[in-house]
Amino acid sequence: MDKGSLDKIIEFQKNEITEYHVYRLLSHLAKDAQNKKILARIADDELRHYRFWKDYSKQNMIPDNFKVSLFTTIAKILGLSFAVKLMELGEKDAQIAYGQFASVIPKVKELITDEDRHEMETLSLIHDQYLKFAGSIVLGINDALIELTGALAGLTFALQNAKLVAISGLVTGVAAAFSMGASEYMSVKAEEKSKKHAFRASIYTGAVYMIVVLLLVTPYLLFADIYFSLILTLITALLIITVFSFYVSVAQQVSFKKHFFEMSILSLGVAAISFIIGLILRHTLDIEV
Repeated sequence: MDKGSLDKIIEFQKNEITEYHVYRLLSHLAKDAQNKKILARIADDELRHYRFWKDYSKQNMIPDNFKVSLFTTIAKILGLSFAVKLMELGEKDAQIAYGQFASVIPKVKELITDEDRHEMETLSLIHDQYLKFAGSIVLGINDALIELTGALAGLTFALQNAKLVAISGLVTGVAAAFSMGASEYMSVKAEEKSKKHAFRASIYTGAVYMIVVLLLVTPYLLFADIYFSLILTLITALLIITVFSFYVSVAQQVSFKKHFFEMSILSLGVAAISFIIGLILRHTLDIEV
């Protein structure tokens, strides 16, 4: 076997032992019995794959402990389903790499079949609190981005004072957060067949709304220049949209680009319209602050 092929096999081997430890730890974190069973089975497959490649490399490999810690932390913070589906993005790359060896090592096809099955099985990991309340989280983030970005842009031109804009934005945002939370509570309660807990759904909606409000208003609290603050707020909004779009694209298997551009156009579009309205109102009503 040439050195290039051996290096590839050693890389496969390290990835497999790392993924074995990740899936094993995730299976311990899983509370749902079916999720626990599926993750434990995938971990066993990864260990078997590691031993398969070890027969060719004749070497022992240790896992990438940073990656193991990273994915277990992600699972604790962002949910089991997100962590698993993020892992599966790497599995797709493994399938392509394994295909290069399928012609010379026929049993590699069995490993590829296993990886395909892993992808199908992880799609069934839907018993996750984060995904169950994904709609509530989406509602809170979308509304906060669109409404508050627009409000802050309009207030920037209307008031021309960073502190006043910050206070107005906070009052508007806090009131809207409670309003959205209450609306989500009533909405879920009205759905007779909903599996979501109404109070918890309202907490998710209100909490993420409040977090977005604080992030968007912060530049006005830190800087006196209102236009610089507005630019930072818009940049912050785009960063939130980027992170959230990535989460949704992985967790719900949707297009990142489509989700990102839809949210960006809506948020920045409303901000631009509100900015113009603030300018018109300031000159029309002759407001001086």
